[in-house]
Amino acid sequence: MLYYLFTWLDREYDIPGAGVFQYISFRASMSIIFSLLFTTIYGNRLIRILRAKQVGETVRNLGLEGQMQKQGTPTMGGIIILLGILVPTFLFAKLENIYIILMVVTTLWMGIIGFVDDYIKVFKRDKEGLAGRFKIMGQVGLALIVGWTMYFHPDIVVRQQVTLPTTNVSPLEVHQRGNEYYYTQNLKSTKTNIPFYKNNEFDYAKFLNFLGPGYEKYTLVVFLLFVIVIITAVSNGANITDGIDGLATGTSAVIAITLAILAYVSGNTITANYLNIMYIPNSGELVIFAAAFVGACVGFLWYNSYPAQVFMGDTGSLAIGGIIAAFAIMIRKEMLIPILCGIFLVENLSVIMQVSYFKYTRKKFGEGRRIFLMSPLHHHYQKRGYHEAKIVTRFWIIGIILAVLTIVTLKLR
Repeated sequence: MLYYLFTWLDREYDIPGAGVFQYISFRASMSIIFSLLFTTIYGNRLIRILRAKQVGETVRNLGLEGQMQKQGTPTMGGIIILLGILVPTFLFAKLENIYIILMVVTTLWMGIIGFVDDYIKVFKRDKEGLAGRFKIMGQVGLALIVGWTMYFHPDIVVRQQVTLPTTNVSPLEVHQRGNEYYYTQNLKSTKTNIPFYKNNEFDYAKFLNFLGPGYEKYTLVVFLLFVIVIITAVSNGANITDGIDGLATGTSAVIAITLAILAYVSGNTITANYLNIMYIPNSGELVIFAAAFVGACVGFLWYNSYPAQVFMGDTGSLAIGGIIAAFAIMIRKEMLIPILCGIFLVENLSVIMQVSYFKYTRKKFGEGRRIFLMSPLHHHYQKRGYHEAKIVTRFWIIGIILAVLTIVTLKLR
């Protein structure tokens, strides 16, 4: 909203300095500062409200050191994360941008699913919360919205090199690389960036090459399936990771910073050409959203770090996972998620391995056996006697290393 106000003031009255709102870097800076201050200042007020409403966490005794001390700690703190993301986005972003619209929908959609889950747990005294099938249905519903919009919306395009003559009617641009000239157009595409692959690009349609001529008409099905898997997996991964104070929040902040960098280079024609990566018109506006996301996570960490004064609950964790997945898909970097979100991936796998192995050994030997002392993985280390603050710090360090590796892949061919 402030973007539109200052654009109007600059156009109508030529007020000195008003034109600075045209720069993404300035609006991103304002977004992260506003978000950080908003969550830090109003987070304490939200904690007092949650305590007054007796919105406390019900802790199951799993035999972990210091676990029962968390009993009654306010939960549903993810509300302040959602507000810390949405308010700066509404103030500083171009609200007609389709990428911003999709991210706002994603934030609200997953936030509502998480809120309903927390509400059932807290106020209905049902420890199971929202049934798993309804969570999955909600995640799949969001994936279909994101995937369908990405596939059909006319403003979601990528710049691709073309050879003349071309039948595409979009404007043709001429570029020079050394002594050679080449042509590009902004086209609808299901291509994505993928590391360690020729030109770092992969087209989802290639999965259907075996069908022979005409296989392209089924590309939408393959694309939607990938979007469903990615959004469901990352959302659940963030939810599982949110098991000890500050782990999911800090890890998500590192991921958000990385996504902001990736969005900036993908939405800037100069850096995209320099790095030889896919240029995505209009996606630079996502940097403002990512900046708000970073500010909200860091601001919430002020209260969520050990010993936590508030938990984000599923209101925050499901939304965070959905945001990360949808954001990566929109900037065509979803194939980097296994690296960037390695913490989420390992936490997910630890649960899958533990449950699968337990069921297998119970069926084969008559008693269930375990790979880890407890899953998810962070509880395994708690069982081994590590203090949760040390576990969180080391997971953050690993997350930073993975973020650096993710950025490095931009130059690997």
